[in-house]
Amino acid sequence: MADPKGFLNHGREVARSRPVEERVRDWNEVYVPGSLLPIISKQASRCMDCGIPFCHNGCPLGNLIPEWNDFAYREDWSAASERLHATNNFPEFTGRLCPAPCEAACVLGINQPPVTIKNVEVSIIDKAWDTGDVTPQIPERLSGKTVAVIGSGPAGLAAAQQLTRAGHTVAVYERADRIGGLLRYGIPEFKMEKRHINRRIEQMRAEGTRFRTGVEIGRDVTADDLRKRYDAVVIAAGSTTARDLPIPGRELKGVHQAMEYLPLSNKVQEGDYVTSPISAEGKHVVVIGGGDTGADCVGTAHRQGAASVTQLEIMPRPGAERNPVSQPWPTFPMLYKVTSAHEEGGERLYSVSTTHFEGDEDGNVQWLHLTEVEFVDGRLNQKPGTERKIPAQLVTLAMGFTGPDKENGLVEQLGLDLDERGNIARDADFQTNVSGVFVAGDAGRGQSLIVWAIAEGRSAARGADRFLTGASDLPAPIRPTDRSLTV
Repeated sequence: MADPKGFLNHGREVARSRPVEERVRDWNEVYVPGSLLPIISKQASRCMDCGIPFCHNGCPLGNLIPEWNDFAYREDWSAASERLHATNNFPEFTGRLCPAPCEAACVLGINQPPVTIKNVEVSIIDKAWDTGDVTPQIPERLSGKTVAVIGSGPAGLAAAQQLTRAGHTVAVYERADRIGGLLRYGIPEFKMEKRHINRRIEQMRAEGTRFRTGVEIGRDVTADDLRKRYDAVVIAAGSTTARDLPIPGRELKGVHQAMEYLPLSNKVQEGDYVTSPISAEGKHVVVIGGGDTGADCVGTAHRQGAASVTQLEIMPRPGAERNPVSQPWPTFPMLYKVTSAHEEGGERLYSVSTTHFEGDEDGNVQWLHLTEVEFVDGRLNQKPGTERKIPAQLVTLAMGFTGPDKENGLVEQLGLDLDERGNIARDADFQTNVSGVFVAGDAGRGQSLIVWAIAEGRSAARGADRFLTGASDLPAPIRPTDRSLTV
């Protein structure tokens, strides 16, 4: 515990954002550099002597939050970093990108603003990098066993690092040209600068992990060849099949999946392009989908100089406060959220459904037709007389993902079973129906949060380690059946 009276003496204070007019002109992270450290000791002191830390229950990784809050309060940054890394391989990722179910479960949050857990977390890890506390952990001995990890997103990287540190020889295969998965090409630079990924990759290389980019398993390398070369395989290829919108006009030029649009802006930041081949500059942009991916499209369009940005959501606008009946503490509530991208402008429309797109004579999208919808007897119905159209010269579909890629041959070549949701099925050790083949992250769980991906990667690594050696000292934060760790 930190200061016993900290939550009485200090209010919640979060990281300061750079002014909108400044940050939309660049791609740097939106927060004022160095603004957290001067306030973080006081914020950590708000962690109260709650008896039962429900924040543990809210975090899939089981982060030891009260412990590293106490160390941060005392400004023992080295000890705080050690406690942070005891459960999380990449706290600089989660500290920037996780929606913080731990904060929703904070006991202080019952009747006060909760502890700023994410801000404390990211302050600890940034300080650790600055002071050299993050170093390679090279295994004392090698097992002689080899493991292939398919996919280099957070699940794949976590599994690879854990297995490397257990003494196995690990190679990570990534079909893109750079390591990082959706962290690299799905998350805009303004949410997380890619230097954070780069230095983790260098740490992992120093530990012994090998990386193979530009290789798609199932196409460039058959699954059979992979099985012959490695003693175990961990599939962490993500949930990459995007949900489509099969309505009239879908074929028009200018209608793109979000994951066709977002990676190109990241490639500009990597130096691959001078300008994005799909740009919002001077265009009326419509983003279909109200989640985080949609918000990423909104922020990207702002920085590309869009004439206007409108985000559509088929569901009603969520409430601003937790409903104590349907979303009681400490569950993670679905609340109205204003992200940094929304602070930068644009319009958000709720309870609307797109009916069709309208284009010009050259086949370019120009208008989006929509109608208001409402729930009647549990069904979503269109409201008569509410049809209208809005200008749309670039449309991005950010409606989520339906499962792993089943067209590249990997699932078929390995003979993997799928569950009722179309994801790769696995047992209590995260092993598929094929001996020695494991699955972690969205490929087995379905589209989810980064914190779940890391937890699954760590758990699958334990399962693979047990398969290879008969026992494992690696931690397993979760079981494959865990859907939520909140009450």
